[in-house]
Amino acid sequence: MVTAIRRDLSIQLQTEGLQKVRAFIAEIVRASEMEENLQNRITLAIDEAITNIIKHAYEEKHQDRIRITVDVSPKRFEVVIYDSGCSFNPKEVKAPDIQQLVREGRRGGLGVFLMRKIMDEVEYVFHEGVRNELRMVKYL
Repeated sequence: MVTAIRRDLSIQLQTEGLQKVRAFIAEIVRASEMEENLQNRITLAIDEAITNIIKHAYEEKHQDRIRITVDVSPKRFEVVIYDSGCSFNPKEVKAPDIQQLVREGRRGGLGVFLMRKIMDEVEYVFHEGVRNELRMVKYL
């Protein structure tokens, strides 16, 4: 049975902050006692989300903080990521042509695709001029 957990983390928006996020998420997924394969997939989805926020929402300008809230229950794993960077419409992001990416040897461009494939719900909420929220849920 998965253990109930609720934790928050706030980090400076820098690529080095990814290590703190990875350690934070790793601690939670291990403590939750879910199967290892699921732990790895959830960690990947969150890593992709944070990386996209750092690289795209702030265009490499790291003067803000990002907040992550994780709420785990026996039935679901929910993470909400808050930032105040540039927002975008994820509905405009089309599924990538994986074969073409491989042929071209391109890296990247799979973040939103992976989040959607791994998690059961991926929802973006934008509060104009104030805050962005990315909510991802995996049912256990």
